[in-house]
Amino acid sequence: MQRRAVIISLTMLGLTGCVSGLGIEGTARPQMDRSYALRGFSFAALEGLSVSESETFYPDADIVWRGDPMGPRIPQIAAMFQEAAARTRPVVDDAVPVDVDVTLVRFHGVTNRTRYTVGGVYNVVFDLTIHRAGFDEVIEPARRVVDNLDAPGGERAGLLEQSGQTQKVRVTDFLTTLLRAQLV
Repeated sequence: MQRRAVIISLTMLGLTGCVSGLGIEGTARPQMDRSYALRGFSFAALEGLSVSESETFYPDADIVWRGDPMGPRIPQIAAMFQEAAARTRPVVDDAVPVDVDVTLVRFHGVTNRTRYTVGGVYNVVFDLTIHRAGFDEVIEPARRVVDNLDAPGGERAGLLEQSGQTQKVRVTDFLTTLLRAQLV
């Protein structure tokens, strides 16, 4: 029993080190008046992002996602961002109509192996640019947004799943909150 606890502790330290040692930092959100009305939203992913379906504890890849059935991962992630934008529109509805461009840099969730044992974090990194709606005028130039969502492991992950808090539900809610925070 103690051996298992030591192995899990070492694994968690390794996972934490991998996330914090990436060297990916966000760009500070500029202080300014944001009276935005979200009108348009576009999603793209950087060219050449690596995708992993490996069930190791921490695959070396830009994209790791298990909240949807196996399939094209970037379109699955795009759908969550689109849903987050749709949920944000009624909340971000002020005077200045804007279009938002998101370019995915990293979306590293947890593998099933990690999720059903130690847990980890969902690490999301994207570049965000805000334009005046319908124009090329940049209101806020591209800035890097980096944030993490806790990914419970073991029994807690199972209980969340049973209560309807699937990975997809939790991550879509997280993306909605993250997007709103950037626009208000």
